[in-house]
Amino acid sequence: MALTARGDVFLQVLWAMAADERLVDDLVRAARAESPEVARLPEAETRRHVALLFSAGLASFEGAGDPSERDFAEAARLGADRAAQGISIGGLLCAVQAGRNRALEIAVQRARAAAIPDGVLLEVLLELDRYLGIMERHVIAGHRAAEQDLARSRADAGDRVLRALLLGDEEPPAPADLARSGLRPEGRYHCLVADVTDPARLRTAGRRLAAGGGIAGTVLGRLTVLAPRLPGPDAIDPEMLVVAAPSRPLPDLRAVHELCLAALPIAARSGGSGLHLLVEHAGDLALTAQPLLAGLAAAAVLGPLQPGDDFHRELVATAMAYLDHGQRLDHAAAALHVHPNTVRYRLRRLHELTGVPLVPGGPGADLTVLTTVNLWWALRTWRDAPAPSGPPGPDFDA
Repeated sequence: MALTARGDVFLQVLWAMAADERLVDDLVRAARAESPEVARLPEAETRRHVALLFSAGLASFEGAGDPSERDFAEAARLGADRAAQGISIGGLLCAVQAGRNRALEIAVQRARAAAIPDGVLLEVLLELDRYLGIMERHVIAGHRAAEQDLARSRADAGDRVLRALLLGDEEPPAPADLARSGLRPEGRYHCLVADVTDPARLRTAGRRLAAGGGIAGTVLGRLTVLAPRLPGPDAIDPEMLVVAAPSRPLPDLRAVHELCLAALPIAARSGGSGLHLLVEHAGDLALTAQPLLAGLAAAAVLGPLQPGDDFHRELVATAMAYLDHGQRLDHAAAALHVHPNTVRYRLRRLHELTGVPLVPGGPGADLTVLTTVNLWWALRTWRDAPAPSGPPGPDFDA
């Protein structure tokens, strides 16, 4: 495509868009908002594809020759990956078109800000829209080709059984289908969900986790396994995170699978890779399921504190360490690398500001179990909330 000097300026605008991480995040939000199926995937997976597709597509668009002759391998690979992750062609197209429309909208805004004449803008946009249409067709072609390959494999049959059991989008699998997949209708199975989303790793990792029997496949873009026994340490890649539930009958596994999905980010925050038992995170999972109540508790208990004040954040971190270490001054001090008297002082200042009864030996310091849980929950919610922008509040340490 022969571009005028103004057209070259427009290309510079597009390249600046590709390098803008906030814009990529904007396109990811648009895609996820329009496609519930894609929104179920890990956000990082969608972001990786958007960034790669944007950069590769822009490089190809800038090249010479007819668009139909250019390299659309990344577009076809996106379609294939989404097919392997169980995303329907309709769900994929909703996401692709939402991202495409948002990208064009932003391109127009930035081109006008760069004082590119409307005539040049229209010329390049028409060519860009034609190019994006061809790219979209390659995404569809990649998805369909991958679907055909998967449909011929036993692995895809297993995926269909898993999705019917765990998502409820289809009729429950017949006993014959269960038997072909290695499952018994009367059996009890552990549900395992791993943080593996890369299609290149899914099958190999799944075979290892299900080596003792059961079935492995892809559900909502993640490796999912139903197994009669938990896998041994050798079956889990050292860098892989797996959440495993206690064994349950097949009818119970849909609800158990939802809990495992919700526990994945909690397990990642608490200890990284390896095997995590779902029940180990039961308390955290139950609290996380009530974000509105958590915010109300934090505001009621710690209302006078200012999230943007570093000293207030230090007080909250000290109180959490004190609770996490059995309300032992010496243990909390060791964890914070400060003197026990420093912990005592901070707890007293927190009490003066909020009334929180954590001063050792002070009134109300003998907390019940439920009071301790409520207080810890409020402290963590306040700590984890994003700090507002702007100048900090007054220094209460003075």
